[in-house]
Amino acid sequence: MRNPSKFPAITFDAAAVLQQYLVGHNHTLIKTGLLFVIILTLCGGFPVNAQELITSEAPPFRPDYSETQTAQYCSPYAEIWERQFLPEGFIYGTYWASAAEPRLSTQIVNVSGDQTYVESTMGGRLGLFRFGPHDTPEGFQFDLLGGAKLRQNWGDLDVIATDYRYDLLGTYGDGPHRYKFGFYHVSSHLGDEFLLNNVGFNRLNYYRDAFVFGYSYYAFPELRLYAETSWSFHNEISEPWEFQFGFDYGPTCPTGPQGKPFIAFNTHLREEVNFGGNVALQAGWAWKGDNITAGTLRTGLYYYNGESPQFSFYDEHEMQIGVGLWYDY
Repeated sequence: MRNPSKFPAITFDAAAVLQQYLVGHNHTLIKTGLLFVIILTLCGGFPVNAQELITSEAPPFRPDYSETQTAQYCSPYAEIWERQFLPEGFIYGTYWASAAEPRLSTQIVNVSGDQTYVESTMGGRLGLFRFGPHDTPEGFQFDLLGGAKLRQNWGDLDVIATDYRYDLLGTYGDGPHRYKFGFYHVSSHLGDEFLLNNVGFNRLNYYRDAFVFGYSYYAFPELRLYAETSWSFHNEISEPWEFQFGFDYGPTCPTGPQGKPFIAFNTHLREEVNFGGNVALQAGWAWKGDNITAGTLRTGLYYYNGESPQFSFYDEHEMQIGVGLWYDY
């Protein structure tokens, strides 16, 4: 076998080849030459080394980005798109003020002035693969999310109800534009202690399997506007259509220990309550880790007004005021 390192360097010039075949050759050669020229022209007429043709891999994909897109990020933008398994970071973040999003959080809330609850979410998120740049929310990515949203009494911490949810999401980012599309399942379950203390309570078998599509626009790096719709094809109690919209304002780059202020607003409308639902508002202080792919830790005040975020009580109106600690992916 011949050693590729001994191959001579060869350069091709499309114009020279065309002239050679058009002068002094028959029609067959001309046709063959023209075909050859077309192939070479696709190479752009650039010098090509024979060794590189044999031993090198295909060049990485490098999309053309504007200065506005590059300014969206907190570090120099690496524009090489590559296939990544278990990538760091996420392209489409959770909605900060949404009660439906899997995250890590706990909050103490007073409901309608007469009952205090501890409401916690124990959730996680995993990026499986991405085609896009490293350390930048661009390209295509597939994520798995899951979590349990738990309500407990403040005094004895008896479990009242838990909602379980998981998502299979495809996401795409292009500068300030972010998209998500996929599937999620959610189901509600009453706590054993609650059922023992409320014999005869009519348990509702609330669940929904739904397709979801969401869009976010970063007006500037710290401000995200978003809207989302989901349609359920398999449900009980729940009806097919849901809508969410709102905004998040807060740090997207590393903050250091001093942190920065944040504010978030969310509206969630559900068909099963005649497209009523709830509004939620959070405001306080947020921290972003030194790693650009780190999540956001937040603490502050919480206000919620509308139908219960616990779907076992989906049509009961609640007004909540409290404090919380949230970590979003």
